[in-house]
Amino acid sequence: MGKCRICGEESPLISGKLGVCLDCIRRKPEKALEVTAKVHADARKTFGLPPSPPRTRGGVRCEVCANCCVIGEDETGYCGLVANENGRLVRYAGFPDKGLLEYYYDSLPTNCVAWWFCAGCTGRGYPRYAYLPKAEIGYENLAVFYGACSYDCLFCQNWHFRSLTQKRQPTISAEELAAKAHEKVSCICYFGGDPSPQIIHALKTSQIALQKAQEEKRILRICWETNGYMNPKLALKAAELSLYSGGIVKFDLKTWSNSLNVALCGVSNKPTLENFRRIGEKYYKARLEPPLLTASTLLVPGYVDAEEVENIARFIAEIDPTIPYTLLAFYPQYVMNDLPTTSRKTAEECYRRARKHLENVRIGNVHLLS
Repeated sequence: MGKCRICGEESPLISGKLGVCLDCIRRKPEKALEVTAKVHADARKTFGLPPSPPRTRGGVRCEVCANCCVIGEDETGYCGLVANENGRLVRYAGFPDKGLLEYYYDSLPTNCVAWWFCAGCTGRGYPRYAYLPKAEIGYENLAVFYGACSYDCLFCQNWHFRSLTQKRQPTISAEELAAKAHEKVSCICYFGGDPSPQIIHALKTSQIALQKAQEEKRILRICWETNGYMNPKLALKAAELSLYSGGIVKFDLKTWSNSLNVALCGVSNKPTLENFRRIGEKYYKARLEPPLLTASTLLVPGYVDAEEVENIARFIAEIDPTIPYTLLAFYPQYVMNDLPTTSRKTAEECYRRARKHLENVRIGNVHLLS
């Protein structure tokens, strides 16, 4: 049973660790965000990360992700991978020679958020983008788990990436990682953490791997699971690689309300929504099989409700109502581990609201519903 420090309401759907309820985040954002800012700062301090994206006067600007940190002398950026040393930016990872990540092979079909329409799990796009007209059994996905993030989600399902950020290990060059895409690898998926702080490393890896696959006349799809918080030009480059290769750009649209995004994820969601719209308007209709662009939303109990979902669905539909949308059941993790799993009633209501605007909606992680 959590309690809101602003209005005093108590409920199992209020995270006591976050300290504020959804109603106060929406109605009294200034007060609510003062509370949540301290929660973010305390959680990030554990991993040696700055409490918020630095905006130091006279600092050096980094423009790889949408935080656009302005980093003062001896400070680090929000992601923890870039610093100002003697007035110049120094990158500890995220450039072609060094990516901070772990990788592994995942047999197809896999539990990708786009499992219900991607080429590797369904054969959509065969024969140009898939080896088989059904699931590519016998082939693998090269899963690349990047060890940094441009968001700070207090409900993060993969929060252990922060230990990689803190240790700055393990690392691998783009060339070495691309070589891991052997002949039985039919797709590479970048996730984490998030690929956005290390997008330059991911783009270079993709270019090298695609060149080799082309020379060997192999299928190799490039996919992204991301919060979309990238420099707009780099986001378009990522989408172009997916468009060309038969891959999918998978945006995690965590919230619609900007104040809710700041409360839960530490930063504004405006650049994420802008990048989603930008990619959708420029490239979605250029390749419909398999769909180039998709979105997913984690149904965080008490916070990401049907109102949030319907607003997200309406936004997606403005771009194209056929864009696939996946609603994901929540499992308590990280700071907000005092919440329950998503209820079936909530998931079904969110589904109904999303379907008012979109043609292709699924509920994922159904086994977690309570």
